[in-house]
Amino acid sequence: MRMAIFGLTVTSSWGNGHATLWRGLIRALAPLGWRISFFERDTPYYAGARDLDHLDGGDIVLYTSWDDIAQAAANVVREADVVIVTSYCPDAVEASHLAQESCRGLKVFYDLDTAVTLARIERGDPPSYFGPEGLRDFGLVLSYTGGPALDALKTTLGARLVLPLYGHVDPDRHRPAQPRPEFAGDLSYLGTYAQDRQPSVEKLLVAPALRMPDRRFVIGGAQYPQDFPWSDNIFFVRHLPPADHPAFFCSSRLTLNVTREAMARKGWCPSGRLFEAAACGAAIISDDWPGLDSFFEPGKEILLAHSTEDVVAALGLPDTELETLRGRARERVLDEHTSTRRAAELDRILKEAARAQASEAMEEAV
Repeated sequence: MRMAIFGLTVTSSWGNGHATLWRGLIRALAPLGWRISFFERDTPYYAGARDLDHLDGGDIVLYTSWDDIAQAAANVVREADVVIVTSYCPDAVEASHLAQESCRGLKVFYDLDTAVTLARIERGDPPSYFGPEGLRDFGLVLSYTGGPALDALKTTLGARLVLPLYGHVDPDRHRPAQPRPEFAGDLSYLGTYAQDRQPSVEKLLVAPALRMPDRRFVIGGAQYPQDFPWSDNIFFVRHLPPADHPAFFCSSRLTLNVTREAMARKGWCPSGRLFEAAACGAAIISDDWPGLDSFFEPGKEILLAHSTEDVVAALGLPDTELETLRGRARERVLDEHTSTRRAAELDRILKEAARAQASEAMEEAV
C-alpha cells in the first residue's frame, strides 16, 4: 500500500509538534505494509534546524516551490492508495486539488491543529490550508482533537466523515534516560513559546519560581522573547532536538505541561509533549482541560494545576509519591498511546474508509 503525505515538516522539530508525530507514525506504519512519500517544502527556518535526513519507513521529498514538484507529485499521487494533506502544509490547497484530480484511492485531510483551525474560523480569519470548499471533497477527515470539535468540522467545513487520530509517542525514541546536570531542576517545562500559552506559563512556572527562590526551574524551547519574565532561578535551554528530550524530562523532579489556549478550550486535545514526558518516566503536572481524564487519570497518573498554589504544593510532595506517579503514567502511555498503537488504528481507519468508498462507488455505478 502506497501513501503520499503533503505536510508541514518531518525533517525539523524546531517550533512545531508535527515532525516527531509523523516520524513515529510512519516508522510504525512500515511493518503494516505501507510505503510512504512525505512531501515537505524546503523552508529556510526548518532547513536551519533540521534534525532528520532519513525517514524510517518512507521517503522524504524536499522541494523549493510547488511548480518544481508538481509533476513528480502528480506521478506519486496517481499511484497512491491514500493521499493525506495536513494542516499548515504551505501548499495544502494545491496538493488537495491534485489529490482530487489524480488520486484513484482515498483522499484524506488530517488536521493536526483542529482547535486552532476552528478558533480562526470563529474570529473570521480562516486558515490558508483549505479553499472556500472547505473539507467537503475529502473522503475522510482526521482530527488531532476529539470531542465536540468533530461535529464542528462537519458543520463548519462540510466534512463528511470525521474521526479522531490523537497524538502518540515512539517509546523507542522517548524512554527513561540518565539525568544531565545542565537540565537539572525541581520543575521543568519544554515547549515552544506561544503568546496564548504565556499566562499559564507565568501562573504555573514563573510565579512558583518567585515564591520558591531556593528551587531551580528550567525551560527548554524556541522563540522565547527577550522580555520573558526571567528570574535568577529560572534557567533556559534553547531548542532541544528530540534526541535530548528524554534526558531533559528525566533531569527534574516534576515536569509541567501547558496546553495552548485554543486546544485547552476545545478539550480532547493532548499535546505530544504530554505523552513524551510520560513515556520517559517523568512525573507530570498539567493544566486542566475537558477530556484530559480520557488519557490520564488525574491524581493517580498525573497531577493537575489550576493555580500557583497547586504547583507549589506538588513540589512539596515526597519523592516516593512522585515515583509512583511516574510509573503509573508510563504504564498508561505504553498501553494506550504509542505510535505503534496509533498506526494500527490509522491502518484500520484507512482500510475501512477505502472499502466504504469503493462500495459507494459501485452503488452509484449501478
